This record gives sequence, structure tokens and C-alpha cells, in this order.
Amino acid sequence: MLHDRRIPGTKANIDHIVVATGGVFVVDAKRYVGKRPELRVEGGILRPHIEKLMVGGRDSTKLVDGVLGQVERVHPALDDPSIEVSGVLCIDADWPLIGSFFSTRGVRVVSPRRLSKILEAASGGVDVSTVRDRIAAAFPVAWWFRKLAPRQWVKPGQKRRSLVPVMFPKRKETLERAL
Repeated sequence: MLHDRRIPGTKANIDHIVVATGGVFVVDAKRYVGKRPELRVEGGILRPHIEKLMVGGRDSTKLVDGVLGQVERVHPALDDPSIEVSGVLCIDADWPLIGSFFSTRGVRVVSPRRLSKILEAASGGVDVSTVRDRIAAAFPVAWWFRKLAPRQWVKPGQKRRSLVPVMFPKRKETLERAL
């Protein structure tokens, strides 16, 4: 599993890339407290068929577009068209007891619990270590938090002050150790 990988040439990142024997899973993780994701289908016989991802009553279809874009960037990095690359939108939200997952435009929208079951069930003939190394070489680690307080802004003899704990107080200890 590769975490927080930068997409070269952009400011964007990929949250997680999971390499399993059944293929590669590009996972975008989101958290919505007290909101329920749902698939809304519009159109039909006379109008075009449109699927929308709704989270808490708001149109969040752009999240699906983002995952599809990430999948399009990961697939060429593998240099093997036989390896399946799947997009997964993992939403930590208020899921119902029944129907806690769905798929839209080839992207699975699931809860964290359902994602673990999908990854455990994935089986196939992928050489995990080789594919993981290829992806790690193509997508470097996104050290985005280093840009918040660059070292050149600190005068000699002055202690470096991190902006990260102010912005993300729950992650204070973890990110301060990384800096």
C-alpha cells in the first residue's frame, strides 16, 4: 500500500494506491460527518441517463471525476495493460445498514469496512512487489506539509516554527515528527 503520492507535473495527490494480487486500486478517501452518500439516477427513455453522487444532499460527482483522472494517470505507469486498475472512493460517512456501497461510471463508492472486504477478496496473478516498485518510482511521496514552512524562511539561529499544528491540531504530533 502506497500512501499520499504526488502526481508529477501537478499539485494534486493520490491518497492511497493499493497493489493486490487481483490488481491495483486507486483509493480516494473522504470523511463526511453526519452525511449520507447516495447515487441519484436521472433521465431515462427520453432524456440522457445521468448518474450523480450525492453526499448530504449536495452534488459530489466531481469526486468521481477526480478518481477517474487518477486511474488514467496510474494505468500508463504500470507498462502492462493486462493489470486491472480500479478506482475506489472510500467515504467515511453515515452509511445505511443495507445498501452501503454502489458503483458509478466504473468507480466503486464504499465505506471503509466494505473496502477492506473488497481488498481481501481481490485475487489474481499480479506480482505485487514489482508493480509496487514501478508505481513508487512513477509517483513520489507528496511532502506537501514541508511547503507550509520552508527552511529558507528561517533565519540562522532561529528555531523553525511549523504551521502544520495550527492547521491540523489532531495530527500535530505525527506531522511534527515528520518535519
